[in-house]
Amino acid sequence: MGPSGAPQSGPGNRAEIRKAPDAPPPPRRAAGGLWRAWAGSPALPWLLSLAAVLAAALIAGRIAERAAIGDLRRSAAATLALQVAAFRTEIQKQGSLPLALASDPEIAASVGPSPDPALIGRVDERLAEIARASGAAVIYVIRQDGKAVAASNAGEPGSFVGAVYAFRPYFQQALAEGAGRQFALGTVSGRAGLYLSRRVAGPGGRAGVVVVKVEFDAIEEAWRKAGREGAETVMVTDPRGIVLMASEPAWRFGTLQPVPDEERRLVRERLEFGAAPLAPLPLHPAADGYGLVRVGSGALPARLALPLDAAIPGTTWRLHTLTRIGVAVARERVQAQVIAGLAVGLACLGLAEIVGRRRRLRASLAEAAARRSELEERVRARTQALTEANRQLKAEIAERQRTEAERQRLGRELAHAGRLAALGQFAASMAHEINQPLAAIRSYADNAGILIQRERFPEATENLAAVGRLTERIAGLTRQLKGFARKASGRRDPVALDQVVRASLEVVEGRLSGIDLALALPEPSPYVLGEGPRLEQVVVNLVQNALDAVGSVKNPRIAVTVRVTGERAVLEVGDNGGGLPDGGGQVFDAFFTTKANGLGLGLAISRGIVEECGGTLSAGASPEGGALFRVELPLAPAGQGAAA
Repeated sequence: MGPSGAPQSGPGNRAEIRKAPDAPPPPRRAAGGLWRAWAGSPALPWLLSLAAVLAAALIAGRIAERAAIGDLRRSAAATLALQVAAFRTEIQKQGSLPLALASDPEIAASVGPSPDPALIGRVDERLAEIARASGAAVIYVIRQDGKAVAASNAGEPGSFVGAVYAFRPYFQQALAEGAGRQFALGTVSGRAGLYLSRRVAGPGGRAGVVVVKVEFDAIEEAWRKAGREGAETVMVTDPRGIVLMASEPAWRFGTLQPVPDEERRLVRERLEFGAAPLAPLPLHPAADGYGLVRVGSGALPARLALPLDAAIPGTTWRLHTLTRIGVAVARERVQAQVIAGLAVGLACLGLAEIVGRRRRLRASLAEAAARRSELEERVRARTQALTEANRQLKAEIAERQRTEAERQRLGRELAHAGRLAALGQFAASMAHEINQPLAAIRSYADNAGILIQRERFPEATENLAAVGRLTERIAGLTRQLKGFARKASGRRDPVALDQVVRASLEVVEGRLSGIDLALALPEPSPYVLGEGPRLEQVVVNLVQNALDAVGSVKNPRIAVTVRVTGERAVLEVGDNGGGLPDGGGQVFDAFFTTKANGLGLGLAISRGIVEECGGTLSAGASPEGGALFRVELPLAPAGQGAAA
């Protein structure tokens, strides 16, 4: 024989072969006469050979069975890892879609109190197009009361539009926490799927939810096909042990363990799985020491299977595989028994037959090693592909983070540009405010010179003091102008809201002539967290918009009111002008304007400033008959406000 083969198995088999010839000596030593009598019997060698063959077959079958189950377990574990990765990839493919849809302005407008039918039609068409492109089963929008107002299947039989989903946990989670998910049976379609939801910030403080339903029919079909080819059953369960999807259709909505009655009641109330009985699966532990289960029903379960499971990252689910072992393990066991039996039997016929049997055994083991090596190489290749995909995903995340940082920087630059552009709108008012003190200074200075010549020094001193006060007035106006043009510092300090309002009214004082201004400021003034110059920019913008709105009104009136509601300060600017176009739904969009020379950036920048300070800016109808803009800001802590 050559030196090649599997040396680890060879010595073991040799030890088993020699065990039978070595067993008789103890009786011979204990009772030599009896052994000599048995040795003369022609049946003794056959009995010893049969005993050796049976013992070797039993031991080899047990060893081969253990090794085969170990190989099968490793192969099943590798397959399980690939199944988990593929399933996770399918979920991640749809995971970011609800977040992107929630930021769409038309979808946000569709959850308002009275959306335009034309807007709803555009949203339906867009959702249908996105559903076709992404492979989602259906996408729909739910307003705050739980009623679906738009869907990708609008106008089709079984459309979701008009259905009420307030009882669904994914709807309640999205409203309460911003996002939600639930696997359930559709109440309209009757098809199971994963519902991914995201909260939508609608107009007027209203909220809604956009939902993407993902169905896994293609994955289940792939599992069924793989099961037919490799005798493997795959299923996914939730934390309660309920089967959500499986390669065996009859197992769907079965359970791994009994479900408590209270949990069954909740499942029925939420309509999660329809009328499914939630019956336990026909799985029975096998007392074999390998952790196997018997799959089937009745007194004698049908087949043995190796169960494995793993958590699906990013979810609370687990993926289970049941690999049938009957054929593979029986083949390995029978093969080992035949090999061991023949080896022991042929050992009685001669060393030559034993050597030939060992050569064939080594070839068989080498082939098994080659198969394992091939399988390991395939696993390494799959692992390398997953590693490369992970690296690309990390690179994409880093690129998105850089893009987001650049977007924020451009937003700050846009806000600064808006402030500089807004300077031109009230430059004439500021020039008017400065020209009046300058004219008065000239008059006081001339009078002071004349009074000094006439030695009327007290009166001259009074004129010079007036010149100083007017100079301070001009300095205050220029400080406001410089602060208004300065970029934001990003700090949030306690600011007296009445000082912000008074400083802002001084900026536009030149345009307030002939305007009925109703100013209501509480005493003491509430303190809010923010940056004074930027809040002044917001108030100036709102007041200037009101002045533009009442420019053609017969009796122009503007009301500026400050009050405290709960833990927030409220600033309202109302007018009796022409009101907002289309209910004010687009006034905060960038570059939307109704002015002939407007940029359409003022209100968009103002909303950004207020939100950076932790507040909200909204628009509506004014009791005066025109527009009403409402700013809500969080109050500064009592200690900070007093210290400021």
